Amino acid sequence: MGLFSGLLGIESETDVSKVQESLEEILADDENVELAYKLIRDLFVFTNKRLMIINKEGLTGKKTQYHSIPYHSITHFVVESAGHFDIDSELKIWIRSTNEPIVREFKSSTNLVAVQKALANFVL
Repeated sequence: MGLFSGLLGIESETDVSKVQESLEEILADDENVELAYKLIRDLFVFTNKRLMIINKEGLTGKKTQYHSIPYHSITHFVVESAGHFDIDSELKIWIRSTNEPIVREFKSSTNLVAVQKALANFVL
């Protein structure tokens, strides 16, 4: 992922095995990382049990916030592919008891079919 994409807030796919290894201590015993996307230092991770939004805070990134969203809490989602003039793809996820969606932008080269399929498998 280029710095330019990171500065724009665009996420790109990252190595699932490395994310699995880095999260091993906090994952449930039978939990596996299925898809992972990185934005500079932050991660957006789909496991077989939940969606995790991992936010590294501060200058050093030592302080980390782990936001876990069980799939059964997701009420609906929108996956929007890139167009001719809009070069980024977008994912919007609504969680039960919230009005505003979680919004993530992805590079147009990101396999949104995999994101759509993961959400369909885990949420529906």
